[in-house]
Amino acid sequence: MSPLLTPARTRGFLRATAAAVALSSVLLTAACGASDDGDRDAKATAAAPAGFPVTIDNCGVRTTYDAPPSRVVTIHQHPAELMLALGLGLGDRMVGTAFPDSAVLPELKKDYEAIPELAEREPSFEKILDAEPDFVYGGYGSAFAEKEGRSRKAFADAGIDTYLNREYCGKGQVTMKDTYDEIRTIGKIFGVPDRADKLVTDLRSRVAKAAAEVEGEHEVPVFVYDSGDKSAFTAGGKGLGTELIRLAGGRNVFADLDDVFGDVSWEQVVERRPEVIAIYDYAGAGSVQEKKKYLLSQPALADVPAIRNKRFVVLPLTATLVGIRSAYAVDDLARGLHPESFR
Repeated sequence: MSPLLTPARTRGFLRATAAAVALSSVLLTAACGASDDGDRDAKATAAAPAGFPVTIDNCGVRTTYDAPPSRVVTIHQHPAELMLALGLGLGDRMVGTAFPDSAVLPELKKDYEAIPELAEREPSFEKILDAEPDFVYGGYGSAFAEKEGRSRKAFADAGIDTYLNREYCGKGQVTMKDTYDEIRTIGKIFGVPDRADKLVTDLRSRVAKAAAEVEGEHEVPVFVYDSGDKSAFTAGGKGLGTELIRLAGGRNVFADLDDVFGDVSWEQVVERRPEVIAIYDYAGAGSVQEKKKYLLSQPALADVPAIRNKRFVVLPLTATLVGIRSAYAVDDLARGLHPESFR
């Protein structure tokens, strides 16, 4: 067998060939029975789903969808949660997901667990092909790592459409607008724009309610601790985390870091005197308790207000990314930064 024809691709090729033959037969019959061009146009219009074709520009890749994708693989947790929140996980539409990194929202847990898990981290190109998807939705840039054989071109060559979370398109500052635009774009691709609009309205309302509770309160200096010991890996000014902190009545002390994430020295942390430390929680980077223990045990940090007062807020990493969880994160942060406003 040719290395380009894996078992999954062979099955897909045979299905596509059979479908093409059937479609040709239908079209031939329709052409023979049509009385004029108007009849043929009516048949073509009836065959196309409402709202399609749809053309989407995503991170430099332009794709036209003639119909909603029917077999979807999501790589990373936040794309899967977004799909489920739009009601797109029903039946066999979602044929695989990968790389869960925190607890799933309770209301989505049952549906999420029904999706086959392809890998604990990013699955191989061949593993994804075995699921026979027609659409792959990646949450981080690593979903389509060229060096791992998962480039978007490789999927395109296999006849599979791809979409990358807009946070990794490298366009600069990420805001809540990106979250809302992401939801609406996915809704458009899958032919459910009304559901997307409703979800955006619900999330906007959640954010507005939390922001209103802390309006006029003291702007709390916040240091985000992702990981690190010799230096601190933290959230920079270009990431969504900075806006989430602002909406919750705080200020990211490293908002001037010109990146989504980056390393800073512990001396810089001490100098900026954060009053609260937001700990990002995710698999593979140590537990929250281990992170707290490390921070509290460092003599150099003893006079930092957040350490002295043991003020920590814990956020799942998925809640700080472009996806449905970011609206929840604003509320959680606001309660952690200004607990007196929620009593």
